[in-house]
Amino acid sequence: MKITLSRGALLKPLTYVSSVVEKRQTLPILSNVLLQSDGKDRLSLTGTDLEVEVITYCDHATGEAGEISINARKLFDITRALPEGAEISISAEDNGKCIIRSGKSRFTVQTLPADDFPKIETEQWSQVWKLPASLFKQALTRTSFAMAQQDVRFYLNGLLLVADSDKLKTVATDGHRLAKTECQLTSRSTDANIQAIVPRKAITELNHIIEDNDTEISVSFNPNHIRVELDSVIFTSKLIDGRFPDYEKVIPKNQDKSLIIDRNDLQNTLNRAAILTNEKFRGVRLIVTNGKMSVSSNNPDQEEAFDEIDIEYTGGNVEIGFNVGYMLEALNAINSEKVEILLSDANSSGTIRAPGDEETVYIVMPMRL
Repeated sequence: MKITLSRGALLKPLTYVSSVVEKRQTLPILSNVLLQSDGKDRLSLTGTDLEVEVITYCDHATGEAGEISINARKLFDITRALPEGAEISISAEDNGKCIIRSGKSRFTVQTLPADDFPKIETEQWSQVWKLPASLFKQALTRTSFAMAQQDVRFYLNGLLLVADSDKLKTVATDGHRLAKTECQLTSRSTDANIQAIVPRKAITELNHIIEDNDTEISVSFNPNHIRVELDSVIFTSKLIDGRFPDYEKVIPKNQDKSLIIDRNDLQNTLNRAAILTNEKFRGVRLIVTNGKMSVSSNNPDQEEAFDEIDIEYTGGNVEIGFNVGYMLEALNAINSEKVEILLSDANSSGTIRAPGDEETVYIVMPMRL
C-alpha cells in the first residue's frame, strides 16, 4: 500500500479517530488506527476501544489499494508537526514497518497486521432517526454536563435518548440534578417508542465530531448499539444495558413561586459567592423576598460572602440552599437574557429554565446548610 495526500486532508479525520483511541491499552492493536485505501481517491481511517468506533474518510488520497495499522498517536503527532500545505506519503514495507515522507522529512514507524484490527459487530438497525446536526448537537450540549461520572449506578454514567412521537428528548442526571431538553426529528423509520442510554465517552466524542450546521444526520439503533452517520464520519457505540430512572417523576409539578432574574447578573453573583463556599459541598443560601434575593455562603474557616440581586418576584419569603456549581452549569446552558427559577419550599427541588420554556429544564435538589 502506498498513498499520497495533503496534511490538511488527513489532520481533521485523524483528530476524530485518535481521540477515541486510548493511549494505554492492554491490546497493542487498540492503540492503532486502521488505514484502508480503495486505490481510487479515498482513504478510510478507523479507531476503536471496543466500546466506541469511529470511521472517517479522506478524499483526494491517490495511490495503491491496501490497508495498514499504525499507532494513532504517533501518526497524529507526525501529521500535526508538519508544515501547513505539506504533502504526505505513507507506504507500507515488507518488514512490518511503514515509511511516512513529507518534503525532506522521513519517519519509519512500526505497524501491526491489519487483519488483527477489531471491529464492532452490530446487528440489523431496528430504528433510524434523521435530524439536523445543529439540533442534535444542541440537545447533547444542553444536557450532557449533568451525566454522572463513574457512579456505581452505571446507568447514570450516560445520556438517555428518547424518541417520543416526532420529538427527540435527551435526559441526564447524576442523582443530585437533572437536565432535560427536546428537539424536533425530521423523520423516523418506525413509530415505536425507544429509549437508549449512550455512554459518557460516546457523548463526549459526539460533541466534538458533530458540527453546528444544518446538515442532516442519521441516528440508528438496535438493542445494543447506536450509530450516528455524518457526511464523512460513521460513529458507532455500545449502549448501556440498564434502566434509566423515571425522569418525569423527578420534574416538580405545581411550583408556586416564580422568580425572573437577569441571567448574567445571577451568574456573576453566584461566581462571587462561590469563592467562599465549602470546597467539598459548595453550598449557597438563597433568601427570596419581594423584589430581592440575597445569596450567601460560608466555609469551615468561618469566612463568609453576602450579595444581593434584584428579581421580579412577589410572594411569600423562602430560604433554600443549592450547590452553586450545579446552578452555574445550568445557567451556562441557557441562552436567554433572563432566567426563571421555580420553587415550592426549602425542602423541594428547584427548576431553572428560560422564562416559560417547558422543553428545556434543569432540576437541582436542595441542600441543608
